[in-house]
Amino acid sequence: MDSKIAMLFSSFLAISCLRKVVCGDPVVPCYFIFGDSLADNGNNNNLPTLAKADYEPYGIDLPGVGPSGRFTNGLTAFDFIAQSLGFMDPILPHATASGIELLRGVNYASASSGILPGTGSNLGTHISLDDQLQNHQNVIKTIVALVGEAKAKQQLNSCLYTVGMGSNDYINGYFVKGSSASRSNPEQYASLLIDHYYSQLKALHGFGARKIALFGLGSIGCTPFAIASSGSNTCVEKMNAAVKIFNEKLHPLVDHLNNAFTDAKFMLVNITGMSTSSTDAIMELRTACCPMAQTGTCVPNSMPCPDRSAYAFFDGFHPTEVVNQGVAGRAYRATSPTDTYPTDISHLVTY
Repeated sequence: MDSKIAMLFSSFLAISCLRKVVCGDPVVPCYFIFGDSLADNGNNNNLPTLAKADYEPYGIDLPGVGPSGRFTNGLTAFDFIAQSLGFMDPILPHATASGIELLRGVNYASASSGILPGTGSNLGTHISLDDQLQNHQNVIKTIVALVGEAKAKQQLNSCLYTVGMGSNDYINGYFVKGSSASRSNPEQYASLLIDHYYSQLKALHGFGARKIALFGLGSIGCTPFAIASSGSNTCVEKMNAAVKIFNEKLHPLVDHLNNAFTDAKFMLVNITGMSTSSTDAIMELRTACCPMAQTGTCVPNSMPCPDRSAYAFFDGFHPTEVVNQGVAGRAYRATSPTDTYPTDISHLVTY
């Protein structure tokens, strides 16, 4: 079972990317991030929800920053992607970004959010992908007011857009006991998500996005929370099987988008395709680094494991910084043909 757990997140310690990098001019003028808790860097902090990470021990490895809303001990994969693009500082959350700060991009991600609007309502208020797209429309209006319509269009066409959605549609949707989603079979539910996702990505293209990277889902049945909740020490294969159906539909979705919108380039990051043969020997995969609360997040002000680099997961769902760094590295510059499709981010941004 270890090899299947390793498919979710790997240490990727062989990657020679430094956490602190020296950045030159960004290779794109701006970077817009749409997503859930894997990307959230503060948008949920002031929302009435259980899905927030604005307390210790989150951010323990961010000196001078501390808990910021990131669901990890340090930086997210999307922070590392921003570094690879050449941005000196992380992309600001929509909750705090304003004025000329918007010109370098915005992070719209919201923990517990999903492709479907109702996803995550069991945890409280969230910003669904539909709402994130609405926020992006409003940001575009501000950008147009700042630089003019012609320059805004040119800039928006040149930016990178990453979208990572779907995990919560399963964790806080399909697999919530008694939910309406659970009455669908896995094939029907995956098709429902893909249809809705296509409409959302079509809208994003309509807002000027031309370089779009989609992130597939990890094996959610192999998270520490899923394993602990199952009462066993093995992955919950029912969850993994359902997510696999969704992931298998992303490949043809990317093909369809690229055929439908020939002035743009869409690509896919295959999270479950990223693995290393040595992971089992060097990382703890089944348990979280921090003590878990009933929601799977860290117990507030608890003491995490002393060596975060030895754990794949910081809490019950979210990877440690070292894993985020590895995922970002392979998304940006693929080291295996299965990492990305049909290209990687380093080539996408030159499109």
